Amino acid sequence: MAKERSLLAMEMGARIAERRKQLGWTQEQAAEASGLSWQFFACVERGIKNVRAESLLNLSRAMNVSADYILTGKQSRADYGELLKYLEPLSEKQLKYLEEILKNYVLACGCHLPA
Repeated sequence: MAKERSLLAMEMGARIAERRKQLGWTQEQAAEASGLSWQFFACVERGIKNVRAESLLNLSRAMNVSADYILTGKQSRADYGELLKYLEPLSEKQLKYLEEILKNYVLACGCHLPA
């Protein structure tokens, strides 16, 4: 008898697949980086199988996202580290310009700037 796929497992699998594609990895590459078999990884992506806590941690570390993101789809502050890699090559002058752009964007979104 085929197992019914849970909504959570399917949503987690979709987030894992999306992140894998962002990284430009095949399922085989992602599975290897995560320490999982390719067959198990493929089943997780399709929401057929659930991952244990240890496998979830391995997946999140290998794919450079938080376990929270895989579970809930909400990014944590830890995921912001991914953004920092885009700032590294910028000069001080470029960083100041970007800071102004971000301030204006936050205000345009109707949010308050931190004190």
